[in-house]
Amino acid sequence: MAVFKNLLCVFMLQMMVQALLLSHVNGQGLKVGFYEKSCPEAEKIVYKVISDVMAVAPSLSGPLLRMHFHDCFIKGCDGSVLLDSPTNQSEKFSIPNLTLRGYNIIDRVKTALEKACPGVVSCADIVAIVARDVTVATMGPHWYVETGRRDGRVSLISDPLNPVSGLPPFFLNITSLKASFALRGLNSKDLVVLSGGHTIGMSHCSSFTSRLYNFTGKGDTDPTMDPNYIAQLKKKCKPADPTTIAELDPGSFLTFDDSYYRLLTKRRGLLTSDAALLDDPETKAYLIQATGHDSTFFEDFGVSMIKMGRIGVLTGSEGEVRKVCSKIN
Repeated sequence: MAVFKNLLCVFMLQMMVQALLLSHVNGQGLKVGFYEKSCPEAEKIVYKVISDVMAVAPSLSGPLLRMHFHDCFIKGCDGSVLLDSPTNQSEKFSIPNLTLRGYNIIDRVKTALEKACPGVVSCADIVAIVARDVTVATMGPHWYVETGRRDGRVSLISDPLNPVSGLPPFFLNITSLKASFALRGLNSKDLVVLSGGHTIGMSHCSSFTSRLYNFTGKGDTDPTMDPNYIAQLKKKCKPADPTTIAELDPGSFLTFDDSYYRLLTKRRGLLTSDAALLDDPETKAYLIQATGHDSTFFEDFGVSMIKMGRIGVLTGSEGEVRKVCSKIN
């Protein structure tokens, strides 16, 4: 009897944990128009700032979109990637985040919102709204952003590098990519759809030069990459080049479109994780469909972004609404 009670207790505990995780994945507490009464002009204020920024610095569109991804994949969408640390031990100082740009733009949006509605709009919500607005500014899709997130108080430099729950690195194969996304409640379709955000992205040469110069450690190139493309990239990227950057979607990196998928079908994906989308029947079928007349990419991108924006959110009395996005209250 005692054994049965112990098993029952363990079972109940597991059910409670699963229910808690499910509530975070489903983003309970979020809704469109969360600030309708408390700060009715919130999204207009964000849009105005981002419009001004995009008019003079359109290349920030990719980093600001990527910031939402980097935030949500670590501890959930809680603004933790924005936090500073007096000893440089927060997420933004972790190696995968060193190439993020646009923190000053988030601060600029926050300042404008604090002036209009002090202590109301969270930094986590700002990151989510900005991601949508830079997508629209680059001719991409519009979606209604669910808001109501609260800001987290913890940000650790080690979290993005965690081999299981950290940010999926650029060298992952398709099996590992799918596992990383599944851990966050995202499926194979979400993986290939959200990868489409690379249409407005840039990458440092150091993230892919091994594919050009030393793929298997024998001074060879990646046989899955178009050799003509390799020749072009070698003109831009030299071995061990830590500073030069290249367009993930050459010739179209300031326009949100389907050309990223078109390049993949021609074996011109820049990163290993891009090329890996050809190695799975489902993701490959989607990227081919995304380049056709029946493409649903724009609609799907908004759906997957909303889904990603629900990961691990803090709502209600959890967390806080930071007055300054780079530090806890």
